[in-house]
Amino acid sequence: MWKIKFKDWMYMNFGIVLIACATYFFLVPNHFVTGGMTGLATMLGTAIPILTTSTWLMILNITMLVLGFIFLGRKTGIWTVYCSLGYTAMMLAFEQIVPLAHPLTDESFMELCLGILIYAVGTAIIFYAGASSGGMDIVALVLQKYARIDVGKAVLCANTLIAFGAIFIFGGVERSLLSLIGLFANSFIIDSVIDSFHSCKYFVVITDKTELVSEYIMNQLHHGVTVTDAVGAYTQTKKGMIHTVCRRYEAIKLRAAIKKIDENAFIVITTSSEIIGKGFRNI
Repeated sequence: MWKIKFKDWMYMNFGIVLIACATYFFLVPNHFVTGGMTGLATMLGTAIPILTTSTWLMILNITMLVLGFIFLGRKTGIWTVYCSLGYTAMMLAFEQIVPLAHPLTDESFMELCLGILIYAVGTAIIFYAGASSGGMDIVALVLQKYARIDVGKAVLCANTLIAFGAIFIFGGVERSLLSLIGLFANSFIIDSVIDSFHSCKYFVVITDKTELVSEYIMNQLHHGVTVTDAVGAYTQTKKGMIHTVCRRYEAIKLRAAIKKIDENAFIVITTSSEIIGKGFRNI
């Protein structure tokens, strides 16, 4: 258990670094509004100037953290507080170490692409570790839990209204359109990265050496095997058909081992988006 917790902690720290880098170096200097509590607080501070933007941001983040504890449970809530504080600390550290007065380049679209790619990957890694960076990510996780919406689609739903609101409050059609492009790209990249974490390989192997191949899978890869009898329609030859699943990094070893055991084996390998069961992912 402690190994799993340490692994999740490392994932969360790596994700925090990525989203902080993306926000500080690419998104904020170019004034890209792709949703989130920061964008909402900025709009509220402009539309309702009774409170400052920082005050609105604090109120919104506290509200979201409370909702996270209520709807997502104690574990996710604690990790979300950790990620939120870590993200804020990283941004403050960047301000002191690498102060930026203007964008890194004059290529806004290139910086948008880099910023959204890095931010989405970081967000997906934090989601995969069972936490969130706070703000609208909490709304996304609540929608995923109770409405069964993919995380990326939930992020898109939660942030679209904010991005559209920024168009009317701040103006600047070009910058707003770029922000909308980034918003849509962000949601799809998050889903793609999360799917890549869960994807596995499904093997169907037709071979004369069923026992040897099965022993390798069970003893070396520690995965289960299902064996059925098969008859070739053309040759009427009886062979064994092995069904098994493994992780992506194990697929290369398994393919090489099968060919070493039986060079005439017929192998079909397909990609599965998710495997649920013992030895893989549990619900």
